[in-house]
Amino acid sequence: MKRLKSPYWRAFLWGLASALALPPVHLLPVLLISIPAFLRLIGEARGLKQLTLIAWLFGFGLNLAGLYWVTEPILTEVDTFWWLVPFADPLLAIAVAFYSIIPAVAAYCTKPGLARLLVFAGVWVVSDMIRQFAFSGFPWNLWGTDWAVPGAFGDVFIQLASLVGVHGLTLATILLAGMPMFGRRGLAAALLGLAAWGGFGIAHLSTKLAPTGVNLALLQPDFPVPGSFERSALLARWQRLETMSAAALHAGASAVIWPEAASPWLLQSDAEARAQLASVTGTAPILAGSIRMTGPDDYRNSLVVTEGPGPAVAYYDKWKLVPFGEYTPAWIPVKITPGDGFTPGNGPTTLHIPGLPPVGPLICYEAIFTGQIVDEADRPAWLVNVTDDAWFGDTAGPRQHFADARLRAVEEGLPLARDANSGISAMIDPFGRVTASLGLNRDGVLVAPLPGALPPTIYARFGLKIPLILSVLLIITGLFLGRIRRLR
Repeated sequence: MKRLKSPYWRAFLWGLASALALPPVHLLPVLLISIPAFLRLIGEARGLKQLTLIAWLFGFGLNLAGLYWVTEPILTEVDTFWWLVPFADPLLAIAVAFYSIIPAVAAYCTKPGLARLLVFAGVWVVSDMIRQFAFSGFPWNLWGTDWAVPGAFGDVFIQLASLVGVHGLTLATILLAGMPMFGRRGLAAALLGLAAWGGFGIAHLSTKLAPTGVNLALLQPDFPVPGSFERSALLARWQRLETMSAAALHAGASAVIWPEAASPWLLQSDAEARAQLASVTGTAPILAGSIRMTGPDDYRNSLVVTEGPGPAVAYYDKWKLVPFGEYTPAWIPVKITPGDGFTPGNGPTTLHIPGLPPVGPLICYEAIFTGQIVDEADRPAWLVNVTDDAWFGDTAGPRQHFADARLRAVEEGLPLARDANSGISAMIDPFGRVTASLGLNRDGVLVAPLPGALPPTIYARFGLKIPLILSVLLIITGLFLGRIRRLR
């Protein structure tokens, strides 16, 4: 019981509790307790040294629980990397927890009350935005993703992302969670804000969509990871993809999508493989996750598009690579990634594929980078996200990843076809609604109509500037209120 009275233990436990609001649990009401409790701990801190440790412990608890699934890839090769199992999640949580210190210090330096809440909310979001870009970027488990609840409730409340993005949802979440601290008036303000938020969502969902007339097939082969590189295993993998593709086209698909790195052959340069594929699929577009080799030491994680036995008609290279998995960041002095790792692509691209609307590809966790995924100068009509979440098993990881994908569709006003090796594969409309899906750890072929797109949303036009400006305005307002209170 003495430990529970310690501000350090309370900060850590409130951070752990806050993770319950994240996907896939979505226990949003816990933030009504944990965020005010954290603000009280900030106000009670005896100096900056204690404050820093309290803030870090809150962030450590939040990320320790929210990122537990990062250990799962190590378990796939536990015989080799057994020694990393106890450290992977804590080490990542230790690093990400430092971002909690920035808003805590800002709040500590602000007068208590509404001023402190406004400053805390604004600086928390600015800190999240720094996390999106600093040290390769890792904008995972933002509080705004809490609202991507499966079903009608989530469909309504994620519509605000079309205006302010996921960072704006985080801003609104903190403000709503903090309002009950101010008694009945605060609670009334929170309820009024929630009603307005829901009302906007319902109105936005009433927008009509025009059909595209395109049917897409998503292959979910559920290949094991790590897969065998023996030729017999690679041949079996290839034959399975051919069989599933043929079944998809027979079911009426206009094009077939393979998950990340599904092809065992280098499709762009392997004419024999393209000829074999064409003997089964004809000239139908195949959007295949494949490794692309552009030089002796230049390998790229790519999406290669074929239409028959000829040269590939388009390709896209992943540009947001996974640190320590696909490359070793330059700021790490020791080489960790085997070999030279992958070479990054040039950034968001729109592919123009004959017979299909222009498409914006995303590979794996590129889908978490809000405001950075679309080439707005050549705006696509839909998005495709190929990934391989089998590395993370039946954990929160794939579900959190899926929640992020839904939010990208809402932010951009574009339908998104998500094809994952082991799930969750789905067709998502521009409102973030799931129109068809294949669940986790299943295999199968999903053929579904591609929904129409919306006109560019406000967030698509202005991107990260919107939540940044809103955050700065909140900070200025909070400082102004604090100044008035000090003068009084």
